[in-house]
Amino acid sequence: MEEAKAYIETGILELYVLGHLNAQEQREVEGMAAKYPAIKEEITAIEIAMEQYAIKHAIEPTSGLDKQIFEKIGIPVNEVPVSGKTTSTPAHEAKIVPLPADHAASTIRTLRYSLVACIGLLVVSVAALYATHDKLNVANQQIIAMNIDKEKFASTVSFMKDENKDLQEIAAISADPSWTSVKLAGTKISPQANMMVYWHKKGQHVMVDNTKMALPQNDAAHQYQLWAIVDGKPVDLGVFDAKSGPGKLLLTMKEVGHAQAFAVTLEKRGGSPSPTMEKMIAMGGVSI
Repeated sequence: MEEAKAYIETGILELYVLGHLNAQEQREVEGMAAKYPAIKEEITAIEIAMEQYAIKHAIEPTSGLDKQIFEKIGIPVNEVPVSGKTTSTPAHEAKIVPLPADHAASTIRTLRYSLVACIGLLVVSVAALYATHDKLNVANQQIIAMNIDKEKFASTVSFMKDENKDLQEIAAISADPSWTSVKLAGTKISPQANMMVYWHKKGQHVMVDNTKMALPQNDAAHQYQLWAIVDGKPVDLGVFDAKSGPGKLLLTMKEVGHAQAFAVTLEKRGGSPSPTMEKMIAMGGVSI
């Protein structure tokens, strides 16, 4: 009995019922069943359980499906067997070889179980495929989001580096006596306006401090233009925008070697060859 119990627990009987054993393994199972009644009873119990499962989960075929199948494989509908008879006369008399009832029933049940197992495996495979597809979509979205965050972070780091560099340069300019700081104050047009210009006379460099700029924000059609007043004549030093958002802290303008004052006018975008005096926003003289 212990040998029979151990043999049953191996799971080979289920494989036998499903028809998944080779010929030698089948003979081995049948030999054990003949030797031990408990094994034969277990085989019967497995067959009944699988048959009940197959019946419970059976799918009713649609009406006329059998005719469609026969038409697909080229058998005329009038020759389809009905109640064991056909409408055509066979060319040769068929010899019917009866099979043992137990073996035929077992074979049919085995085919049923195999079909149910295949359907179950197909359903599980499809479900797993959809689940994997969903997980891949989620993973792709996460990767895209991470890349966007990475780009934003890299952009922020780059901006902070530039900003820190400009702050260090502003500090160095303020501490260097070779640089002259010129503060421009607002005119009647814009009394609240003001800005700071740094001028290196020997090197002829001109820088605008964006951190100390308070000019009305210009629109898309206009720009501010910086002028150096040299011997009473305006010299163009370039255009810039007064932005409320983050930007460069130091704006590099055109060079000039001599200047008595600096002024800012509001011109059409791109600048003007000569300043529009009625649109002068700020002005400041150079301290000697």
